[in-house]
Order: sequence, then C-alpha cells, then structure tokens
Amino acid sequence: MPKVSDAHRAARRDQILDAAERVIIRDGYRGASMAVIVRETGLSTGAVYGYFEGKQELFRALAERTFDLKVMSFARPQGEPPRSPGEVVRAIVRVLQRHPAMTVAPQIWAEATVDPEIRAIVEMIFGRVRGIIRAELAEWAAGEPEAVRGKDPQAWAERVTPVLLSSIPGFMLQRIVVPGFDEQAYLDALSEVFPG
Repeated sequence: MPKVSDAHRAARRDQILDAAERVIIRDGYRGASMAVIVRETGLSTGAVYGYFEGKQELFRALAERTFDLKVMSFARPQGEPPRSPGEVVRAIVRVLQRHPAMTVAPQIWAEATVDPEIRAIVEMIFGRVRGIIRAELAEWAAGEPEAVRGKDPQAWAERVTPVLLSSIPGFMLQRIVVPGFDEQAYLDALSEVFPG
C-alpha cells in the first residue's frame, strides 16, 4: 500500500475542518453531529474518524485553526512601523469582516466556559493576541509620549490592551445578532474611541 504523504494528510485534515466549519456555521455547535460533518466532507466515516476521534476533538482543532488564522492575518507586517491603537483595532475588525467563520468564534468562547481543553486553547490564543497587540502598542507609545501623557509605554500598553481587545467580541456579537448593525458606523466610531 502506498505511503500517504504529509501534504496529503494535511490537505485531508483541512478538508474535514472546512466541512466541520460549514456545518457549525449553518447548524451551530450543538446542532452539528459527526454524521452530518462526515456527510459534508464527502469522505467515509472511517476516513474522518482516522483524523478525529469525535466532535469535541474536531471542534478543538477548528478552534485552534480559526484563532490561529485570525492572529496571523492581523499581525503587523515585518518592517512596518507600529500602528496606533485605532489602526490596530480597525485592522482586526477588517480581518473579521472577511472571515467566513465569524459565527464560530462566539460558539468557541461559549464552549470554553464549560470545556477545560477548549478553554486552554482559547487562553493560549488570547495570550498570543494580547502579546502581539501589547508589544505593538508599547512600541507606538514610545514614539508618541504626548498621546500617552508621558506614561511608561510598557505600563500604558499593558493597561490599554485588554480594553482594546474587548471591543472585538462586541463587534462580532453585534454583527451576528443586532438587526441592521452598521459596520461602517462602528469602524468610524472606533476612530473616536481609539484615535490614531
């Protein structure tokens, strides 16, 4: 029997995760079953279970991939100057606007409140996001002492990062559940709340 390449295994794993993402977007985590996910993949049950033991393991992998993709897509490009708080939060929101799985993230957060393994993944990813944002804001603050009223750039960034980060779930939830939510007005208001 021919050996399956690592590239083939990675592509097959992504195929299964893509199918799970579509099902969860359409039916929600609670409404998604392995049978429906298997059907969505177009693969055999054995093929899917060869990669994931069940829905929880699949959901954990999807959580990790979803957040990893978001983190990579909003990080500051190498060699670019640090962005202001407003520019950072707008960059994150723009990534979310393009992300097809925006409805998956709140479901991941909800599961993190009851599943310690998913909570650990979310904590790890949020830690990375906080670290990226805090480092960029500290660098920006070091070059803008008037904007931070002469405060220590590191301490300022440490205090501001959680506040800035909290605006992101607010955007996501309002976009999902508030009828007629005006995304452009939200982006415009971000410029007032987080100048720069």
